[in-house]
Amino acid sequence: MTRLLLITALASLLCYCTANTGQASGADHLPEGILAATLPEIADALQNGDISAEALVESYLARIQRVDESGPALQSVLTINPDIIAQARTLDAKRAAGEALGPLHGVPILLKDNIESLDNMPTTAGSLALQDNFTERDAPLVAGLRAAGALILGKTNLSQWANFRSSDSMSGWSALGGQVRNPHMLDRNPCGSSSGSGAAMAASPA
Repeated sequence: MTRLLLITALASLLCYCTANTGQASGADHLPEGILAATLPEIADALQNGDISAEALVESYLARIQRVDESGPALQSVLTINPDIIAQARTLDAKRAAGEALGPLHGVPILLKDNIESLDNMPTTAGSLALQDNFTERDAPLVAGLRAAGALILGKTNLSQWANFRSSDSMSGWSALGGQVRNPHMLDRNPCGSSSGSGAAMAASPA
């Protein structure tokens, strides 16, 4: 179960790492090809000083704005951590001081929004009933990611209540996030409880 949750937590990060980088908004200050890199390659680039966590976060935020909030408006990302830039700067400073936390130091991660995080974001399962549910604690999965140095960039949309809302509910829809869209066929259902994570994983912004 823990392994499955880890895969879910990493899914959306990987989508933003596997897209075409040539025309990527906000990516011009990053090394060529970094947004097409694998997770280990990104971790190595951070460790070697080829990129900073802050620059990487800013580029992902620009990509999310272009593909998720505008353009095709995938609605795969539900919440952005409002403190993410400051947190990235803190981790960059720690690395510069020789205090790297672990193998994911500075790597941005998106969580499915039924996974608790002590960051300034609610854990909602996509429901209006939980829109102010700030638990101020990390799920064990998130505590492990954070201990390894990961940055919690935000939360992904999902089928409300992980599709336990109703047997007739629309897959990929939540009251807070709206309908997640399939990035390759916008009129197709993205399917599944983790529809936001899946749509983000499949996105390939040009």
